[in-house]
Amino acid sequence: MQAGKNAAAAAKEAAGNVAATAKAGMDKTKATAQEKVERMTAHNPMEKEMATQRKEEKIQQAEMNKQGVHEQNAAAKEAARLGGPGGVAGHPTGGVTGHVTTGAVGSHPIGTGTGTGTTTGHNPLTGGTHTTTGHGTGGRFL
Repeated sequence: MQAGKNAAAAAKEAAGNVAATAKAGMDKTKATAQEKVERMTAHNPMEKEMATQRKEEKIQQAEMNKQGVHEQNAAAKEAARLGGPGGVAGHPTGGVTGHVTTGAVGSHPIGTGTGTGTTTGHNPLTGGTHTTTGHGTGGRFL
């Protein structure tokens, strides 16, 4: 039974890490595209430099978020291996029920916290009734 829990925890960790890496990649790509737009619309070299600095900060933040999620996933897997969220009696964590990393940024579960109140992310074309362009998936992916 314990081997099944360990395998499930490992699979959960791997899936969470893949998702965090994909999100970080999307955030980095978005920052780069946003920088290009800002540099094209900039009126002087200082504005262009500021756009580049903002891009670098966003890329760094995305990487920190990804690392934080990886650490949380590893801690969750370790907790599952030890038999529960707080570990077992006598474990060096002293029964701490979460992973504490100074300077790490917390994350949200996949599909939540999009700011839209839905779990479809930021794609306005999902759901099938996008009236501006007439495009959409009809609520399903083909």
